Amino acid sequence: MSDPKKLDLVILWHMHQPDFRDHASGEFAQPWVYLHAIKDYSDMAAHLEAHPGVRVVLNFTPVLLDQLEDYADQFATGQFRDPLLRLLAQPDLRQLDQAGRDLVLKSCFRANQQKLIDPYPAYTRLLEFFQLAQNHGETGVAYLSAQYLGDLLSWYHISWMGETVRRRDDIVPQLIAKAHGFSHDDRMQLLEIIGREVRDVIPRYRKLFEAGRIELTTTPEYHPIGPLLLSFEVAREAAPGAPLPQSPNYPGGRERALAQAHAAKQSHARRFGQPPRGMWPAEGAVSREFADLLAHAGCGWMASGEGVLAHSLLRSVGTLPERPDYLFKPYRIGSGQTAITCFFRDDRLSDLIGFEYAKWNGNDAAAHFVGTLENIAANADGVTRPVVSVILDGENAWEYYPYNGYYFLDELYAALEKHTQIATATFAQLLDERREAAPLPELVAGSWVYGNLATWIGSDDKNRAWDLLCAAKRSFDSVIASGRLNDRESAQATRQLADCEASDWCWWFGDYNPAESVMAFDKLYREKLAYLYALLKLPAPAELDVPVSRGRVDSDATNAMRRAS
Repeated sequence: MSDPKKLDLVILWHMHQPDFRDHASGEFAQPWVYLHAIKDYSDMAAHLEAHPGVRVVLNFTPVLLDQLEDYADQFATGQFRDPLLRLLAQPDLRQLDQAGRDLVLKSCFRANQQKLIDPYPAYTRLLEFFQLAQNHGETGVAYLSAQYLGDLLSWYHISWMGETVRRRDDIVPQLIAKAHGFSHDDRMQLLEIIGREVRDVIPRYRKLFEAGRIELTTTPEYHPIGPLLLSFEVAREAAPGAPLPQSPNYPGGRERALAQAHAAKQSHARRFGQPPRGMWPAEGAVSREFADLLAHAGCGWMASGEGVLAHSLLRSVGTLPERPDYLFKPYRIGSGQTAITCFFRDDRLSDLIGFEYAKWNGNDAAAHFVGTLENIAANADGVTRPVVSVILDGENAWEYYPYNGYYFLDELYAALEKHTQIATATFAQLLDERREAAPLPELVAGSWVYGNLATWIGSDDKNRAWDLLCAAKRSFDSVIASGRLNDRESAQATRQLADCEASDWCWWFGDYNPAESVMAFDKLYREKLAYLYALLKLPAPAELDVPVSRGRVDSDATNAMRRAS
């Protein structure tokens, strides 16, 4: 009996956070890993558990999983290296020093005001009190009591709780009803819920994978822009004339790109029982050389953005066909041992989820999404079954949805689960079914952001960041070659180098991001480079004391520190 379905939909949810740890002290500089765990990773797993007929791809970066396991260890020992968790657990907040008070007040309004603060009158009053206190300067802020700080800490974590966590745990609704006057016992109950959700992330997704419900995949270990590790010149393939760093290339880039890919495969196999079938490159950033590298590393598939495909087809054939004629199918890049299948993201559908549907009623958004897929299926030529790839961050969009996207995702999965023409699939499944892949003679280097690499290279501050990294890498190579470090010291330095190679640092540099966010990431990046020099037993260059980028002036503190999808 033939399959009545007319279209395959692959949804890939990408989960990633950079390494927020200061490895010199072990302290976490930002709380985003555990906050996303209690909100987004928990909710996303719960929706999949509730809809067993849906198949999706989940991408977890190794650096994110490392930090989740680090947090799990902190909860197991009760020794918190995250300052906010340490404050949440502190019995008597009257003993807080000025630094502790400042941290609570600086951190605990850092959320989307419309969706995470305004729905709660008690939380809104805390914000209003703070704004009134600020009007009276330091004296007014000093007036805020220990009880105020305890309530603020509690509400911050309550507001970040995932909708599915609230619905299955009576404690959170009880605390919401209590509204104020939270005790240490109340805060410890919150801490217990946070610990449970953090510990359960990896086991929950592994269980879904072992049941055949999802495909789990990965990204090179610390989320580097692979094409730029291999060559700075590829940035000009989609942006001719783009300024480049003073360094001609990243020293030993191919070795480092391979090391990051192999480390990701080992991390994935250790946590989920087998290596991944494919990889989502960091930011969907690809080049021909990087595609060959992933193929040699044993990856059967990779994926990128629609803009990359458009640029590549224009380079290959000189013209761009109608969108339905080129987008909804897999492509083969290379041949023989260097062949890899590449899927390209439907930017319109992906961005509707990422940026637009948050403004819609959940039912209407789900119906519109499914209706768009139905139109694609109806307009297919009847010979080739369309493959629609929807790829986006599985973390950041939901902060802008009512109820953390609960109604949209529930309605969407329910509609897809019962649809007679749309099949949810995984990339691994399509490989197993040997779907025909069209050859793609040219692959123009680019990413899912505008189809180019300008988000990470090509401006003064981004190029300076690369030059600082290149200088550190040359020092690394010299010290390693000298044999001055023992095996343990070499391993520590190599890990720190991989961290400094992450895409996240250059992503933030530029005047399109809020100054507060840029300064925080700038400081963290320079501290990570300085610690690399310390591990190499070398003095850090004085230029690491100078900020790389300052960002734009942005008074909307509630949107600070949000990483765009």
